[in-house]
Amino acid sequence: MEDSFDDDCFAIRQAARYVSQIYDRHLANVGLTITQFSLLGRLQRMGPMTMKQLAELMHMQRTTLVRMIQPLRRNGLVLSEAHRADARALSISLTTEGAARLEAGWKHWRAAQAEVEHSFGAQRARALRGELFAMTSHI
Repeated sequence: MEDSFDDDCFAIRQAARYVSQIYDRHLANVGLTITQFSLLGRLQRMGPMTMKQLAELMHMQRTTLVRMIQPLRRNGLVLSEAHRADARALSISLTTEGAARLEAGWKHWRAAQAEVEHSFGAQRARALRGELFAMTSHI
């Protein structure tokens, strides 16, 4: 039987949960989770996108994305409407309120980032980030 400490998936997921809890704790001050904050940030940078485009960009299943977007829609942070080119597809865009919430969240995100880098080391965190992005860059 192999040693459970050789389980890359478990180690990555455990670390992801730990780090997500830090960011979620800080971003709770503006009523967002780290995943919601990331989604709002991508919409701000990229502009309106279809659900399919957004799911691919965030490497998420569309059903997971739908569940994440529902409270954002309900709270007026994103708008979903029929896509111009294909009325069957939904286009998701950032609202003015969503942009304001994202802006308010940045100081809390920076505090979470500083906490993670302080506990793990800024240089190690930067190296790990690079490795993790490299792992998904070919997808």
